[in-house]
Order: sequence, then C-alpha cells, then structure tokens
Amino acid sequence: MPLALLALAISAFAIGTTEFVITGLLPDIATDFAVDIPTAGLLVSGYALGVFVGAPLLTAAATRLRRKPVLLGLMALFIAGNLTSALAPDYATMMGGRIVASLCHGAFFGVGSVVAAGLVAPQRRAAAIAMMFTGLTLANVLGVPLGTVIGQTLGWRATFWVVAALGVAGAIGILALVPDRPADPSANLRAELAAFRRPQVWLALGMTALGFGGVFASFTYVAPMMTDVAGYPASALTWLMLLFGAGLVAGNLAGARAADRALMPTIIVLIAALAVVLAAFTVTARTPVAAAITLAAVGFVGFATAPGLQTRVLDAAGSAGTLASAMNIGAFNLGNAVGAWLGGVAISAGLGFTAPNAVGAGMAVAGLVVALVAVALDRRRTPVTV
Repeated sequence: MPLALLALAISAFAIGTTEFVITGLLPDIATDFAVDIPTAGLLVSGYALGVFVGAPLLTAAATRLRRKPVLLGLMALFIAGNLTSALAPDYATMMGGRIVASLCHGAFFGVGSVVAAGLVAPQRRAAAIAMMFTGLTLANVLGVPLGTVIGQTLGWRATFWVVAALGVAGAIGILALVPDRPADPSANLRAELAAFRRPQVWLALGMTALGFGGVFASFTYVAPMMTDVAGYPASALTWLMLLFGAGLVAGNLAGARAADRALMPTIIVLIAALAVVLAAFTVTARTPVAAAITLAAVGFVGFATAPGLQTRVLDAAGSAGTLASAMNIGAFNLGNAVGAWLGGVAISAGLGFTAPNAVGAGMAVAGLVVALVAVALDRRRTPVTV
C-alpha cells in the first residue's frame, strides 16, 4: 500500500477519536453541565448531524480544488472545533464545538476515500479505503480508551486538548506524505450532482444510514449500559472500549477482504448478522462476561460493513464519485444521529439502558431490506445470457 495512505490513516485516527471518545465521557460531561444522560447523548447526535450537513456542502465547494490543500483545510477546522470543546463554559458552547469539528468529518473521509482508491489498482480499492479507515478503527483501540482514562483522571476537557493535538499531527502527516496532484480539470459540480439521478446511489446511502446506524443506537449508551446493567465499575470502561475497538479493527480488515471478493453478498450477510447481534445484546447486556463478548461482536460486525458500503456508493456513482463518497460518510453519521436520538428516546420512555440495542436491531433490519431491493434492481438490469 502507498505510504500516502498512512497520512490519511493518521488523520482518520484523530477524527475517529473525537467522534467516539464522547461515549466514554458521557456521564462526566452530563454531571459537569448538569444535564441528564439522554441530553448529553445529543452531543453525539449533534456531531453526526454536523457531518451529514457538512459532507455535501464542503465537498461541493471543493470540487475543483486540489485535494491536498482541501484535506489540510479540513483538518484546520477539526482542530478549531476541538479547542472550542476543550474550553466550553457551558453545554451550548460544547455542542457548538462538536458541530464545528464535525463539519470536516464527512468531507475528509469522502475526499480521502477517492484519494485512497486512486492510489491503487481497481481491484484493491476496498482494501485501500479500509487502510484509511484503519485509523478510524484504531481510534477505538487506542484513542478512545486512552481518552477515557485521561478524561477520568484529568477531567474530560483534557481529552479534547489531546484530540486537538492529534489533529495537528494528522495535518503534518498530510503535508509530508500525501502527493499534491493537480485538480481534475473535468471535475465539476454538475457532473457530481448527476450521479444522484441513479437510484442505486440513493439505495447505497440508505443501506449505510440504516445498516450502520444501528451500531450507534447501542454504542452511544454503552457507558451506562455497562455500569448500570452489566454491573461493571466505571474504571472498567477503558478496557471495554479497548475490546470494542479491537472488534472494529478486525471487522474492518475482514470486511474489506470479503467485499473485494463479493461486494453485495458481503454487505447483506454482515447487515443481517448485525441485526442478530444487536438483538442478542438486549439480553446479554445483563451478564458481565456475555456483555463484554457481545460488545466486541457489535464492533466486529458493525465495522466490517464500512469498506463494502463505501465501495458500493463509489461503484454506484461511477467516475464522478467524490460528492457521493462524502454523502455516504454523511449517511453513516445521519444513521448515527438518528440511532443515538432514538436510543435516548427509548431510555427516556423508561425502557432501560438495554432498549437502544433493540432500536439498533430494528434499524439494521431496515437496512437489510434496502440492500435486498438494491440487489433485485441489479438483477433486473443485468441481461441474462444463454
């Protein structure tokens, strides 16, 4: 794999850390700002909605710009947002910092996916995208557990100072390692928008939002689920996050290999498996050992879908896929926002901290239905030869 993928992975590590670390710090932030857990959980939804909005807007604005300066500008926005969170005097400012940081997320992974796919042979695109996303998964293995420890030891604000520093490291990596190639002279917003006339692009976005969104319906509330239901002490959250992150890394790599061999069959099997695992989590969350094992399984199956879903939208969009790629990152986060919100609604309704798992399972089932519709449409358009 080209060394430039390492630079993208470093930045993805920083972005992934700030996206996911909030879950391990949710009780501390809720206490500090005197809000309840569902309200604090909206910091996850706010970030995710910022990604959903920022992905198409920033990508559209940068369609004809050189991609290296675009990536550097996005990292500058990321750093500014995390500094705002670290200094936030109240909940509203904290939400603002989260949204500012989130605006770069979708555009970065959208543009980064196109850059990564263009660095390798066509049959290795899913693997190249997975290499970049490895930074995102490693954020859960290293960034989130360490961020949780830092937050519990030095206060949650210290975590966001460290995340801002990670953003600086990511920007340096891009500056040093990503080739500064000329902008595509044929790139234009009209061609990028034309891809959205294809039904398969919208079906791919639906698969992503629903199929992956179920993961965050559950994971957003993993801290109170593991402490109040499974019975773990707060100090155990660090290694539980590490366990979840290990599942993400393994799933990302395994999912990429499978997707390069058989894309849609892999997506269908994995989304179905995710629905089953999340449904089981509503029961296993009540037993410490079973809860830990299922948490790792959610990470593995959930993120195994990511390379395939991102590759699918690139295939569906064709040659003008930068905006569609960014929109798919937005779809990931729209699903995350809706899942986190619905999980909070279920908790507020008095259904308990395991209810978000059932919400996630329902979202995964809906994503599976969309995937099956996409396959049926593919078959209708494929001529039968005798």
